[in-house]
Amino acid sequence: MIIDIPEGQEPIGYVWGDMVPEIGTAAANFSLSVYAHTTLGLREFEAARLRIAQINGCGFCLDWRTDRDGVKVEEGFDEVVAAWRTTEVSDSFDARTRLAAEYAERYALDHHGLDEEFWARMTAHYSQAEIVELTMSLGSWLAFGRLNRVLGLDEVCVLPTG
Repeated sequence: MIIDIPEGQEPIGYVWGDMVPEIGTAAANFSLSVYAHTTLGLREFEAARLRIAQINGCGFCLDWRTDRDGVKVEEGFDEVVAAWRTTEVSDSFDARTRLAAEYAERYALDHHGLDEEFWARMTAHYSQAEIVELTMSLGSWLAFGRLNRVLGLDEVCVLPTG
């Protein structure tokens, strides 16, 4: 980790809140809003989030699973997401879920390559509002997961229990 954390301080809270309170608080609120106000289904939400986590390499993000009323994606879903190109479409990995994983990868690695063919597939499965929501979510995960990885925060943060 490249940031010195004072003894007894929780790393994420210190870096995001104490070091740069005006920016960090706004960033944290945006990040939290993605989870609190999403209208996307859990599977497509997690497919996009996990694909960004895989690309960023953020250990904390890779271990995290979004919980919706006690429901999380199944063990091994991260492996299915990593192999989105070859994972067969099924009830548990539908076209929307595949597109969410694809969009996440292309957003992070080749946003200039998002062509008319891709957008035709996206608009066939997602409303315009859902596309905007997913895009904002991707931006949050890409930026903040990468921030945590680059600064080494993902190495010292632990998942909350309970």
